[in-house]
Amino acid sequence: MVSNDRDNHTPISSVMEEEPKLLIYSRRAFSFFTGIFLIAILFVFPLYYRDYYFDILNVKYRFYYISVLAMAACVLVTAIVLLVVDLVQFNGRYTVRFFSHFTPKNIRKTFTVPDVAMACFLLVATISTLLSDYLYEAFWGNEGRFTGLFLLLVYGISFYIISKLFRFKSWFLDIFLAASMLVCLFGITDFFQMNLLHFKDNISPKQYSIFTSTLGNINTYTAFVSLTIGVSSVLFASEKKVWKCIWYYVSLMTALFAIITGQSDNAYLALLALFGLLPLYMFRSWSGIKRYAVILASFFSVIQIIDWISQAMAGRVLKIEGIFSVLVRFSGLAYIVIALWVLVGVLYLSKYTLKKQEIEVGKWPRRAWAILIVVVIAAGIFVLYDANVAGNGGRYGALKSYVVIDDEWGTHRGYIWRLGIENYKEFSPIHKIFGYGPDTFGIITVNNNYYEMVNRYNEIFDSAHNEYLQYFVTIGPFGLAAYLVLLVSSVLRMIKKAGDNPYVVATAFAVVCYGAQAFVNINLPIATPVMWTLLMMGLAGCRDTDENRREP
Repeated sequence: MVSNDRDNHTPISSVMEEEPKLLIYSRRAFSFFTGIFLIAILFVFPLYYRDYYFDILNVKYRFYYISVLAMAACVLVTAIVLLVVDLVQFNGRYTVRFFSHFTPKNIRKTFTVPDVAMACFLLVATISTLLSDYLYEAFWGNEGRFTGLFLLLVYGISFYIISKLFRFKSWFLDIFLAASMLVCLFGITDFFQMNLLHFKDNISPKQYSIFTSTLGNINTYTAFVSLTIGVSSVLFASEKKVWKCIWYYVSLMTALFAIITGQSDNAYLALLALFGLLPLYMFRSWSGIKRYAVILASFFSVIQIIDWISQAMAGRVLKIEGIFSVLVRFSGLAYIVIALWVLVGVLYLSKYTLKKQEIEVGKWPRRAWAILIVVVIAAGIFVLYDANVAGNGGRYGALKSYVVIDDEWGTHRGYIWRLGIENYKEFSPIHKIFGYGPDTFGIITVNNNYYEMVNRYNEIFDSAHNEYLQYFVTIGPFGLAAYLVLLVSSVLRMIKKAGDNPYVVATAFAVVCYGAQAFVNINLPIATPVMWTLLMMGLAGCRDTDENRREP
């Protein structure tokens, strides 16, 4: 009887040993494919080029969508193989378990707010494309910057694969920072007019200050570097190991130097978002407060160093222009730098007078900072009202060109925004709801405003130079709303679900910095795919956190 019982139970025991292996192998396979993709996008993609600046947009675009489609194909083939193995060996029990996640009972646990927002965003973009008067152009985005429905769907494919299958590993952010350091260093050498990579050999000298590093236009460069600053600042603020702390500090300082010498005014919005919101995360302990003081002092020190370099090497470096020139020329800059470093010294020396330095400082520092943010925002709204509605722009001196939003504001961005809003008002009701089609802004302006643009500025504006206005005009208010919900809910989820994991929080701040500068920048498949990838990684980190919490 004992022998018979053992024989009867052997097949079941064998199955029980084999069943976990299927899941283990599947996770390993998916992790391998998503990992290869992330290395390609976070490390290779920023540095990749073919014919220097002349085909930079096309080359980056193709690199990205081919990488996504290759990853998707590998994942699909692997899933089919696993399905066959499951049906043959386990009677489809794991297939049934997989599809059980989509039942009405489990659907809420399976799909998060970002998942639903992404689906809505893609749905609205698809409807917008099908209703567009320019179906082909709306699908491919070939009359704009290639951000048509095809690229949006590619973002969607990678979003669901990475956020659902990737196993979050912190070292992926380190390889991103390694690539970023090379991008920043090449940009900094361009500031010194060294042209190490010979990108500028065959372009007009008038364009030397417009294009930089391996990314092209300085605005795109700024968008990418803002991601680097978001990641490196949080990791420096949180890291306890000395050697890694030094690595993140060097990364942050290099990125700050790069974003200032890049000379795009888009940078100040990213920096405002960083310095404004970072204390809400860091002011939980004395250590966070001290690190924030170091970051702030270092930032102004970088500005001071650039000022010294610009004076000592005038004619051999690019001239600092834009809003950073106001900071560089500020007579009291040196005193601010000294005062901030004195504050840093006081904070670090306080450990000799205060006990339990690393204890939680309570909620009041963050609450006080939140109140300060509200006050600053209210002051900003008042200044904009006073300068534009009340007509008192003259009282703001050197800042007048920044607070008075007219047609000349932001290198004609005010003019472009006005055209976009005026054209939207003339849309048919259906186009007011779903837009004119993804990346068709250029078609709209050429059809309606060609002679006005050429006669006034001798330019054709094919983008709104505001990612949110661009989506509003091209895929409508519902498309824009879905996109905003996706960004905001993703950031909130990362901070709420994985607030104790600085690597996940770092991806959240990268998205925040990108989102801030997007108010005055173009959505291009050069920097934007990296933002999407970091966002997906952060959500994958939240999923891992949820799974770990459910484990007994």
